[in-house]
Amino acid sequence: MRTASRTGALAAVVLATALALSGCVTWFVDAQRGGSPSAPTTSTPTAEDVPADLQRFYGQVLEWQPCSGSFLCTTAIAPLDWNDPTGDTIELALIKKPASGGERLGSLFVNPGGPGGSAYDMVEQSADFAAHPEVQQSYDLIGYDPRGTGHSDAVRCLTDAERDAWLYDIIPGERGSKEWIEAYTKAAADFGAKCAENTGPLLEHIDTESTTRDLDMLRAAVGDTKLNYLGYSYGTFLGAIYADNFPDKVGRMVLDGAEDPRSSGFDITISQAAGFENALKSYLADCASRSDCWFDGSADSALTGIQKLLAQVDESPVRASDGRELGSSSLLTAIFYPLYNESSWPYLDTLFTSVADGQADYAFQLADAYNSRNPDGSYADNLIESFNAISCADYPAQTDPGVIAEQNEKLIEASPTVGPYWTFGDIGCAEWPYPSTRVPGPVTAAGSDPILVVGTTGDPATPYAWAEALADQLENGHLVTFEGEGHTAYNSSSCVAAVVDDYFLTGTVPASDPECTS
Repeated sequence: MRTASRTGALAAVVLATALALSGCVTWFVDAQRGGSPSAPTTSTPTAEDVPADLQRFYGQVLEWQPCSGSFLCTTAIAPLDWNDPTGDTIELALIKKPASGGERLGSLFVNPGGPGGSAYDMVEQSADFAAHPEVQQSYDLIGYDPRGTGHSDAVRCLTDAERDAWLYDIIPGERGSKEWIEAYTKAAADFGAKCAENTGPLLEHIDTESTTRDLDMLRAAVGDTKLNYLGYSYGTFLGAIYADNFPDKVGRMVLDGAEDPRSSGFDITISQAAGFENALKSYLADCASRSDCWFDGSADSALTGIQKLLAQVDESPVRASDGRELGSSSLLTAIFYPLYNESSWPYLDTLFTSVADGQADYAFQLADAYNSRNPDGSYADNLIESFNAISCADYPAQTDPGVIAEQNEKLIEASPTVGPYWTFGDIGCAEWPYPSTRVPGPVTAAGSDPILVVGTTGDPATPYAWAEALADQLENGHLVTFEGEGHTAYNSSSCVAAVVDDYFLTGTVPASDPECTS
């Protein structure tokens, strides 16, 4: 899923649009790199009826080599520009965990969200989170990094020091003042210029539409006549657009933590702001019921206190032991991170207590985890940069001052805590070097096989209404509801897991929404 929450002070120059799997992308590393090395193999691509200039892509033979224990890795090529397949090419990195036994049902591609999350790392580091062991018995589990991300040809923008400044520096001037807006706009323009300079021509072809073309090509290259797919958060958007473009190629597809393809950038912003607001209220209500809660009084009064704390750190930033200053943007990032999973809510107790006591180190620990920042100041991936690049490619920027003013009123009304910090329009994407040409609209995937759409009623990042909307749009969409908290449900709800695993293994589609409660 996308979120405006992946914004620091200067990082807020992108769309106030969505994030995904725990921050943008998070899974549990569970030490699955052991096992006996697999032998090299080659793929047998399908005999696709495609135009002659696409044959070298759809017909390429992938040479899988042992890597990282029992995994196999390979690199595929794709056109830089699918509208000019005779031109330059890019490389896409793939990793595979071969099916472990039982009836082989093909390949299962996964995407962890973002946009910009590395499916390669997800499969390598936590295959059982990506897809459960029962499913892995019958499917080759494949993680491939979409164009612009991870181990594939990737977006490159900033040095580590520049990322620190972009994410954590506090914009000078009073929020919303002329000075502040000018600095905000300049930061956005500088970021876009550095991305264009350091990434090159790829930056113009980073959109999700192009990625669906890559995904269909990879499906054919691994030898599958239909795509079996499990997408989380933003990965549901990728899956839905793929299904709409290639409905006859849809196999067994599950979209968990669904986005609504009809949404504009502002639709995403206001829905997520309200989602995080409601998740924060749920956390505060839960805290108030505990004897060890950090605040006295009602959850409503605590929410007012948090609003005051956000304003306070803007007025008087709190300095951490490493010299960084904590303002509202970094504090919001620290707040959002634990809200992705109900089991992480206790981290918020420590966060609010420490910041109220004038300490910033714990807040930066949470914000750093969200931003993939290592303790030494390096960054684990390019997620920050690819998230912004893909978001700006997918969502046209709103630049009309009158429209933005109207949107701001709605945003603050929908989310009094989060909304005021997301009220400056699409400055980041308005300054992006390659404006989006995509027109958001519904998808139908007419004629596709059944598609399961999973939604969680208390999901802060991809609100449940989006799952309802997507399931309703799809001609053969089937809603699976988890009545609970947190972002995505396959790894949170045993009921959802049973439905999804049964669907992948037997093709069984629930006769009606199971309305899972556990």
